[in-house]
Amino acid sequence: MGEEVKAMIPESLLKKNKRNEEWELAKKQELEAAKKKKVENRKLIFTRAKQYAKEYEAQEKELIQLKREAKLKGGFYVDPEAKLLFIIRIRGINAMHPRTRKILQLLRLRQIFNGVFLKVNKATMNMLHLVEPYVTFGYPNLKSVRELIYKRGYGKLNKQRVGLTDNAIVEQALGKFGIICVEDLIHEIMTVGPHFKEANNFLWPFKLKAPLRGLKKKRNHYVEGGDAGNRENYINELIRRMN
Repeated sequence: MGEEVKAMIPESLLKKNKRNEEWELAKKQELEAAKKKKVENRKLIFTRAKQYAKEYEAQEKELIQLKREAKLKGGFYVDPEAKLLFIIRIRGINAMHPRTRKILQLLRLRQIFNGVFLKVNKATMNMLHLVEPYVTFGYPNLKSVRELIYKRGYGKLNKQRVGLTDNAIVEQALGKFGIICVEDLIHEIMTVGPHFKEANNFLWPFKLKAPLRGLKKKRNHYVEGGDAGNRENYINELIRRMN
């Protein structure tokens, strides 16, 4: 009678406990790895942001220097041809030709006051020429690109419209192209880099507000005192009013 009766633990319970311990350990290791990666990413993002700031500053200084040199020689400095366009749709669908509607769909301008970035090339310019009465476009500067992405930027993740609230969202979609933060995204768009297409497709079309103080006459071309067509660098002033 002095023998102790050992409590029998079912084998299934032992297996379950072992499995739970393994899962807990794996989860802990995963969290530690993620934490380590996040710290490394933050350092990398900071160095990249500093590098981009230096690059933009150097470009600005070079431009000023070239303008001064041209002025000293009694000439004019002609800016290099722009590589980036920003297009805003300014008219609705009334009395629109089906071909025009299709081109606006291809440009992702499905609603009034939608805006998108585009690379300047012959095909783009031909398409814009066909839809000129319905859109206004020009060459955005760094300030405009940055303000648009930070204030009204949304990304496409699993076919869903997601706000750019975290660098992790950008990394998840564009990490394989070396774009891991919003500053990388701005740089890729601004410089029209090798992965411009992927970065631009990730950005959801910008939904801008109606311009402050309104439009002048959207049926007329910009050069005629209206709003439609190419307004070159003056697009930046319109972006300020619509952002």
